[in-house]
Amino acid sequence: MAEKNIEKLLAEIKAIKKPVRNINVEYKKNLSSLDKVAIYITDKVGSVGFFMIIFGWTIIWLGWNIIAPAELKFDPFPAFVLWLFISNMIQIFLMPLIMVGQNLQGRYSEMRAEADYEVNLKAEKEVEVILAYLEKQNKLLEKIKK
Repeated sequence: MAEKNIEKLLAEIKAIKKPVRNINVEYKKNLSSLDKVAIYITDKVGSVGFFMIIFGWTIIWLGWNIIAPAELKFDPFPAFVLWLFISNMIQIFLMPLIMVGQNLQGRYSEMRAEADYEVNLKAEKEVEVILAYLEKQNKLLEKIKK
């Protein structure tokens, strides 16, 4: 009876045996050029380097318009209307791209989780077969021992 269980488990494993998918290749193959741009921008905007660029640009802009001689100021203190306008335009254009990039990265995470689940199921079945074989061997060893 144990042999039949082992054969049944082996048959199940062979039935579900399919090659392991390379999610990285599948994901990159299905991306459009606009998707790639959105992911690139999401990766760059979410970096410390981008933060430092924006921070530096802000300090220089505001500092110049506070400290510079009156005839050289182009965005008067305290309103900084031009700086606010440019900052808002950057935000308006980046936010949808960041959201698209995050959605694409979320899909990629879901694909990876699905592939991990498939591998885990396959491994579980294989472990069951191994345990069944070990159990069978233990029984045979006990018979030999007697």
